[in-house]
Amino acid sequence: MPRYARAEREALADLLLTVGPDAPTVAEGWSTHDLAAHLVVRERRPDAAGGLVLPPLRGYAERVRRRVAARPFPELVALVRRPPLWSPLSNPLTDELANAMEFFIHHEDVRRARPGWLPRDLPAGLQSALWRRAAPLARLALRRFPADLFVQAPGFGQLSVGRGGAPLRLVGAPGELALFLSGRQRISRVQLDGPATSAQRLRAASLGF
Repeated sequence: MPRYARAEREALADLLLTVGPDAPTVAEGWSTHDLAAHLVVRERRPDAAGGLVLPPLRGYAERVRRRVAARPFPELVALVRRPPLWSPLSNPLTDELANAMEFFIHHEDVRRARPGWLPRDLPAGLQSALWRRAAPLARLALRRFPADLFVQAPGFGQLSVGRGGAPLRLVGAPGELALFLSGRQRISRVQLDGPATSAQRLRAASLGF
């Protein structure tokens, strides 16, 4: 069985060491050092990981992340590369489900913050895995968007979502849709067809967590 989460994790760890702790990422205000600390907290500090999705806990989660970020960068990358087996997110039963898209997105956060980046030619199996995760994300993130929105990943699947209104079509490879739907619209290569006002609204919408 392909282990896309492991492959993306390893590729990200290698890239982090290559670019160093002070390189920019797509996440506004975060360096690669900040990103590595985030990933360590996510997997190793379940007491703080809830702050990634629950607003009342975000202050505590950020304080924990800052303390973790005080550790040397190579040490953080080593922790990212070798997650604990006890973690609810990275044990053998959950790793692929919880981390394939997570590490793909963060890998691209670093790649696409560098000049001259190009989309990777992803294996069909990884694209399929990303679509399986992007589709429910689209239903959640876009369920209240004021349009009759059609999301299409040619060769992988399609869905309709939104509250109704002028038709709008969002088309892209699963990896590009995963980036778009996680709030990284400006660096995702997708096609948006429909009224310009609706398309611009979607490009500027607050998506992801």
